[in-house]
Amino acid sequence: MAYYIGVDIGGTNLKAGVVDGSGKIISEASVPTGADRPQDVVLQDILGAVKTSIDGANVDAKEIKAVGMGSPGMIDTANGIVIYNNNLGWRDFHIGEKMSAALGIPARLENDADAAALGEVVAGSAKGAKSALIITLGTGVGSGFVINEKIFPGCEFGHMVIAYGGRECTCGRHGCFEAYASATGLINSTKEAIARNPGGIMADIAKKENTVSGHTVFDAADKGDEEAKRVIDEYTDYLACGLANLINGLQPEVVSIGGGIGKQGERLLAPLRVKVEREIYKGMKLPKIVSCTLGYKAGLIGAAMSVR
Repeated sequence: MAYYIGVDIGGTNLKAGVVDGSGKIISEASVPTGADRPQDVVLQDILGAVKTSIDGANVDAKEIKAVGMGSPGMIDTANGIVIYNNNLGWRDFHIGEKMSAALGIPARLENDADAAALGEVVAGSAKGAKSALIITLGTGVGSGFVINEKIFPGCEFGHMVIAYGGRECTCGRHGCFEAYASATGLINSTKEAIARNPGGIMADIAKKENTVSGHTVFDAADKGDEEAKRVIDEYTDYLACGLANLINGLQPEVVSIGGGIGKQGERLLAPLRVKVEREIYKGMKLPKIVSCTLGYKAGLIGAAMSVR
């Protein structure tokens, strides 16, 4: 049987695993990334995690055909180079070449969001779909588009503008999808609502938890806070706007929503489907809109499957 190594490089932890041809993880290992260290030092930890996962898999090393990696940042997939990753401080890191030389097998590098999208298509929420759009609602808006189990590269949809002249985005533009539909965008909207009503339920929850998080507004809505319900309604308006634009252009069979906000499940998806259907091109069939199911495993599986 053929096996593949998947590596998911995160800012906090990096994970490696042995994955079979169906996308099943046989063994995995995780170590802290230690992002403040030189990139070649981190590379040694990646190789250590790979070795640990191979040892735990109890498979013949000759059956491991290739290693796939998913990394955030600006990626040169063709040459296996992390051109720039601001969170890790990596620049012009020829990680593909170095991994291949160290392991003696072919190596491939993908953007981490693209890898996660492929993972959901091979083994998760979009399994079997001929085309799938995966959106992760976290600190930013991650996005990936997969056609016939192949990554369609370059899908930085988080930085398309949905509100001209709107909020400033971390990319320097104004009104980006990410500025409104990410968990950060929702948190900013929640903070604005708290400032308008400092004696409300949202403010009470934030005070008790000593923070405003992505679930603060949902918890307040559950307690009957009308202002919280308004914030959620506005948030899903922006999310539906961005998704409708993407659905009109890409026409995916499945749209899978992940990330921290995606964990809200049907309380988010039920109203979202109604709004998206209202916004997409008339006569177009609404794609299946579901929650991602693999969590962190999506990136590891997808990285491995990119070299299958």
